[in-house]
Amino acid sequence: MAFLDDDFLLRSAAARRLYHDHAAAQPILDYHCHLSPRDLATDRRFDNLFEIWLEGDHYKWRAMRTAGVDERFCTGDADPHDKFLAWASTVPQTLRNPLYHWTHLELQRYFGITELLNASTAPAIWSRANSCLKEGPLTARGILQKFNVVALCTTDDPADSLEHHATLRANGVKIFPTFRPDAALQVNAPAPFQAWVERLEETAGVSIRTLPDLLDALTKRHDAFHAMGSRLSDHGLPHCHATPCEEKEADTIFRQALDGHAANAEKHEQFASYLMRFFGRLDAAKLWTKQLHLGARRNINTRAAETLGRDTGYDSIGDYPQVASLAAYLDALDCEQSLPRTVIYNSNPADNYAMATMIGNFQDGTLAGKIQFGSAWWFLDQKNGIEAQLDALSDAGLLSQFVGMVTDSRSFMSFPRHEYFRRVLCNRLGAEMESGELPTDYELVGSMVEAICFGNVRRFLGLPI
Repeated sequence: MAFLDDDFLLRSAAARRLYHDHAAAQPILDYHCHLSPRDLATDRRFDNLFEIWLEGDHYKWRAMRTAGVDERFCTGDADPHDKFLAWASTVPQTLRNPLYHWTHLELQRYFGITELLNASTAPAIWSRANSCLKEGPLTARGILQKFNVVALCTTDDPADSLEHHATLRANGVKIFPTFRPDAALQVNAPAPFQAWVERLEETAGVSIRTLPDLLDALTKRHDAFHAMGSRLSDHGLPHCHATPCEEKEADTIFRQALDGHAANAEKHEQFASYLMRFFGRLDAAKLWTKQLHLGARRNINTRAAETLGRDTGYDSIGDYPQVASLAAYLDALDCEQSLPRTVIYNSNPADNYAMATMIGNFQDGTLAGKIQFGSAWWFLDQKNGIEAQLDALSDAGLLSQFVGMVTDSRSFMSFPRHEYFRRVLCNRLGAEMESGELPTDYELVGSMVEAICFGNVRRFLGLPI
């Protein structure tokens, strides 16, 4: 079997039939990504392969550093062409890392380039790809058409103006904001928190001096997101916050943070818990979906964070306890009948079965798969991680109700991740059909594949598409 041929990752006849007949043609609804609304609104045309492929890609930076590449060629001031050459020289060293698969899958799907990327092939690949970018359809929105992306959800702060989403909406483009209010919890870091509150004041048109002021501003922004078509929120947290906290105590903590006094760990937990319940109620009232991304340990390297900034590739899987706080959070909202439809993502594979069993505690029959165990996330969104998530969900819940894959990416070159996921899914199911663990019924199994790829998430999210 040739590398990255039409049957890549499909090890059986059944897997190949499932993929080619049922999965490949399904549209994409990418309901969680970090693409730039500005780039989408302006339909950015990328000047070269560096801009579309390497700009801001911390996955590649981590690999390059490990291969001994100087920081100048990662986040530094080196020429874009030289940065690409540094990446090309790194690629052969990524064998068995998912980057090797993704790199060549992306070159094939975007540019029709089948050569292996290395130092010797890099100049020709750079030239050919740049020609495609200069004159072809591979603009920011043209890429969505190429990969049949029928809807896309970006990740946006409540203090963001949504001006670019307004442009997209006026042009009838199905790209929607996602409400990501993580900054609202950061009373333990007064300086950035104060700056964020000032931004929120301006965007919401509300003077914020007290906790009720803050809640009013956040409600106004939640309403504005809804008017732009948003039907999702998202939280990136080490763990859920579920400590009881009364409004008076939360207001005191908030006022102190505005005055420049950092909340200690206990006070931060109380304040964050108060706001998280508030956000749950907002989402439930509008029939939104809440996403909980749990467990990443971020910006670990202090020296790198100080010199290069946050989110530059110095994050890893965390080993935070998850079960007690997640259970308490979901239960608190459920007790007041304010638990929205929810997707839970874990970064630690040790939590797979905890998450897969947790979601079953809060299914209430009002909506199929109301609480979801989300797709394998971050360091887990590769073949082994995807298979492990699929197995845990299948063992403890209903795979048939799963809402499928997201790119979770800042790169416009990441849409083949959906293909990659679909191939892994079909390979897993096809193997079990051929072993007799599943019936050889392509209508039955194939319809489930189609639902996981697109049908379930379209029904679940209720986006205006």
